Amino acid sequence: MNIFAKGMPNELMRLQKMHNGEKAKPTFSAAEMSRRQDGLRKINEELKLDASILTSYHNINYFADFMYCYFGRRYAFVVTDKIATSVSAGIDAGQPWRRTAGDNITYTDWQRDNFFFALQTLLPDAKRIGVEFDHLNLDYLKLLKEAFPKAEFVDVGAPTMWMRTIKSAEEIVLIKEGAHTADIGGEAIRDALREGIPEYEVALAGTQAMVRHIAKTYPDAELMDTWVWFQSGVNTDGAHNPVTSRKVQKGDILSLNCFPMISGYYTALERTLFLDHASDEHLRIWNVNVEVHRRGLELLKPGARCGDVASELNEIYRSYGLLGYRSFGYGHSFGVLSHYYGREAGVELREDINTVLQPGMVVSMEPMLTLPEGMPGAGGYREHDILVITENGSENITHFPFGPEKNIIPAR
Repeated sequence: MNIFAKGMPNELMRLQKMHNGEKAKPTFSAAEMSRRQDGLRKINEELKLDASILTSYHNINYFADFMYCYFGRRYAFVVTDKIATSVSAGIDAGQPWRRTAGDNITYTDWQRDNFFFALQTLLPDAKRIGVEFDHLNLDYLKLLKEAFPKAEFVDVGAPTMWMRTIKSAEEIVLIKEGAHTADIGGEAIRDALREGIPEYEVALAGTQAMVRHIAKTYPDAELMDTWVWFQSGVNTDGAHNPVTSRKVQKGDILSLNCFPMISGYYTALERTLFLDHASDEHLRIWNVNVEVHRRGLELLKPGARCGDVASELNEIYRSYGLLGYRSFGYGHSFGVLSHYYGREAGVELREDINTVLQPGMVVSMEPMLTLPEGMPGAGGYREHDILVITENGSENITHFPFGPEKNIIPAR
């Protein structure tokens, strides 16, 4: 039932079709979305599944081109050999349908477990169902088993993750534009820097520049989740420290972190900067991190094993007595990801990852050192570029400069 086309709905309807307005212009072509959904159908076929029920932000966005807002309600994208339907909460009305590459059904709040009733309605005879084991908590899985007592549940989290690691030509175009947007945010931050400015004001300048560029470049996209973490002094010690009201002073170590989001595709630019000047020890540590970064960029090419990249870069830090100050892995896959939902964990530049890089993967190089307060050269140092792995090497799609020659910013 289309409640907007056929008058008032029954007050206590459990399910509705809120097909309100017209479909939005999609992020990707119909051929691209068919490629993705057919890829999931192939996974279903290989695992002998009647259907897959996707529940994570990243997989629903990847296969449906719809980014949901959780807010304590459940969402799903159900794919069989015949249907591709998002299941959304009534609070969002027609927006999920307008954005879904496929059909949509809405569940209401008027009766308990209407979300699971919607799944039962879509899959009345399913006996073997794919779900994302890495997304479902114990309570969620229990409720699914109660809704489908005769069904067997099989993990599709891992195979869909591996599918997402190889980007299509359309995805790479979008990711490149995201990297360009991050560069624009970096320029706005550099222009805003001055003595006495609070971190949040610098961050706002970068965020506003990126959002405006995304709106101009993708006028039909939803504008959500683009942000900046700009940190100064002791606040640079962690990669994900929130923005504060601390005011920037001359000689401060600074971390520029721009994160544009375009239709669920996150890109990043991270740079070490100083205002006015840097001490000799700060320069020494910074140059070591830049050396690691440059070597890491050289190593990212097809055939490289993630763990081997990490091990080789470790040796550079070790040679300077700094390996103990390295704080996380050297990089990771890019595509559909964000700070609050999943990423392709199989492609991380860590010692325990054996994945071999392939053409079509998109990977960051982002070494970081953190020296604690009280030590000469204290602070967090990080550089971050994004590379597209090609048939013969890689393409660096980040163009904002790095290193002491470019990023000691004159005080104003």
